[in-house]
Amino acid sequence: MNKKLQAIIGMVFLISNAFGQTSEGHLDKKIKEKFAPQCYFTPLINLVNSNLNYGSDNSSVAGYKKQSLGLQAGVSVQTVIFSNFSVLSELYYIRKGGKLKVNNPLTSDAVAYRFNSLELPVLARLHLGRVHVNAGPSIAYNLSGSEKTEDLTTKMSFNKGIENFKRFEAGIQMGGGYTFPLKNKSIVLDIRYNYGLTNISYNKEMFNRNLAINLRFSRSGN
Repeated sequence: MNKKLQAIIGMVFLISNAFGQTSEGHLDKKIKEKFAPQCYFTPLINLVNSNLNYGSDNSSVAGYKKQSLGLQAGVSVQTVIFSNFSVLSELYYIRKGGKLKVNNPLTSDAVAYRFNSLELPVLARLHLGRVHVNAGPSIAYNLSGSEKTEDLTTKMSFNKGIENFKRFEAGIQMGGGYTFPLKNKSIVLDIRYNYGLTNISYNKEMFNRNLAINLRFSRSGN
């Protein structure tokens, strides 16, 4: 009798152990599938409205400043960590700058500054239903630039010198948007402001500022 009981207990133990391993494996798989990050690549082609901030002289030239319309083109990579949180990293070319009207206190002549840059922002994005907000740091490398005074256009120099400009700059990007659902895809509207933190001129205070409006199709919702 004891042998039969031992055999039955042994069989129950083996079945329970096998079922437990199968259940744990299935649960682990479900957890991994639920929390496994997903990446989405999206091309970027946007118009950018940019301007320059002149630090302590900005208030004196405020009435003379003009915005400059530029282009942004590159790629965006969105990594979805959770259903309501993702990390957005981008790499793009951007043309930005600003203008001053004639008789301004800084240059007296009308002047236009243009920067051709590579920019890399990394943003945390919080999803609140169809609405999202994002913010994070950004770094940029100025490839080239030009300074136009009246009818004379000169190339910018990025070597260290009193009349020259700096290659590297850093800033903070922040903004938000809304997802418009369609039948199979979504249209995502993203509005973002870039606040330059570093002075890009050796001669005076000069900080880049720009506003980008991005409209794109998405498979992931937003």
